[in-house]
Amino acid sequence: MLPSAFDVLGPIMVGPSSSHTAGALRIGRMAAELAPARITAASFTLYNSFAKTAEGHGTAKALVAGVLGMDTDDSRIRHALEIAVERGVDIAFTLIDSASGVHPNTADVTLFCEGDETVVVRGESIGGGRIRLSAIDGAPIEVTGDLPTLFIRHRDQTGVLGRLCTAVAEAGVNIATIRTTRKAPGEDAFTVIESDEVIPVELLEALTEDPEVVYGRVLYVAGARLEAQGTFDGDFTSASSLLALAEEMPGSIGAVMRRREIALVAKDRAANAKASVDASMAKVLAVMEAEVRGTLEKPRPSLGGFLNGEAKRVLEHERALTLLGGDVEGRAMAYAMATIERSDTMGVIVAAPTAGASGIVPGCLIALGEALASAAGLPISPTSALPRVEKALWCAAAIGAIAQGNASVSGAEAGCQAETGVAAAMAAAALSQMLYGSPAVCLNAASIAIANTLGLVCDPALGLVEYPCQMRNAGGVAQAFCAARLALSGVVSPVGLDEVLGAMDSVGAALPASLRETAGGGLAQCPSILARCGGCPRA
Repeated sequence: MLPSAFDVLGPIMVGPSSSHTAGALRIGRMAAELAPARITAASFTLYNSFAKTAEGHGTAKALVAGVLGMDTDDSRIRHALEIAVERGVDIAFTLIDSASGVHPNTADVTLFCEGDETVVVRGESIGGGRIRLSAIDGAPIEVTGDLPTLFIRHRDQTGVLGRLCTAVAEAGVNIATIRTTRKAPGEDAFTVIESDEVIPVELLEALTEDPEVVYGRVLYVAGARLEAQGTFDGDFTSASSLLALAEEMPGSIGAVMRRREIALVAKDRAANAKASVDASMAKVLAVMEAEVRGTLEKPRPSLGGFLNGEAKRVLEHERALTLLGGDVEGRAMAYAMATIERSDTMGVIVAAPTAGASGIVPGCLIALGEALASAAGLPISPTSALPRVEKALWCAAAIGAIAQGNASVSGAEAGCQAETGVAAAMAAAALSQMLYGSPAVCLNAASIAIANTLGLVCDPALGLVEYPCQMRNAGGVAQAFCAARLALSGVVSPVGLDEVLGAMDSVGAALPASLRETAGGGLAQCPSILARCGGCPRA
């Protein structure tokens, strides 16, 4: 099933990286939820991309912040190591930068708890802030947090699993999935039950009364939204099925995505589903406005020192903006760059669909929204005064959901084409919708944008989401404007979006690890960059 709109336009988070900061935090927090007692110490082993870019992406701080119970948008994340000391939690790290057979963004979290209890959790950050737990105490599991989840640690004894299922049924909770693994016959086993509904506290209490149950936890910390079980009216899984819905209803792509989100939320909060999703999107737009304007008003140097007021300098060159591509596109570039500057000072942003590419969608839509508002005699700011901007965000979310569900939005998995390319596609479709392009035109614009960024590598200098990331966000804006202009002019890509995403996925798999967010190749290995860190990428 495709993700929620707010898994694509989200999380709302402290930068600089959705996979390495927000995802890492969620791994730490999910691990902490599994702790059998109060945590006194934590040891982290970071693998591959996590290990190579840990410092520059704030991964170490984010993992600790998660263990301490912080959320992705908590401004205290930058001080997590100091807070751990204040709370008496000892912290240790081990970095392994070339492990085979392990996801690029993997961390093992070992928690030492009161009573000599320990738990070892392996987590993987799979892009856009989403995570997956793949092992607990060496036993393979699969927990994503996409649904409310019951985690039960119990003895491997006859009848235990039957009693657990009976208790869940008697509580009126529908089981979406259930998986049980064990370390060895007769020893500890782990049962993971995902539900379509919120899991009541009373059910957990009843389960833990079983004499064979060691302990139980409710895991719902990943910020994901409840999903409907199976299919439902208005759902889609691809660009072609999205287009069919838009033509059948009829309506814009944004309208189809909003209806889908309402259907998802209605499974949980039927009374106010429309109000809930509209409030969530309004919050996304408000944070985007703040991330764009705040940095332009008061630039700050980034953590790694590559960025310090570039966005404001671009905006101040009004003549260049007007002569080279137009004022709207120039402003969009400056706005996109401002978002990355905010992210790289560990400011609060919206991952759209990732933190590394977070400037493209807000830059494009806010700049065009301002121009449309000005032409209509409406207030330029806030952009939310123009409903077309918010509706366009729904369109962008639909394109991002298709990309995330059928390919990837992770630079560690598929290179920068999966981040900048997908963000440019989201923006291109949304720009087209704002200018009354049909659903077919919007999808065509998205296809052109992906095609024009195919093969783009992810090579962060010093492992930081600064250079060339900020400039690539500006370039992504240009690609979005180009793709929207071509599509609105009737230029049709001979390859549709579904096929283009398939090509992007295969190209990403073919990229060597050195060109997938490890800082091991491309611009990250240029002498000018290596000289800034004594000859080696920052770990």
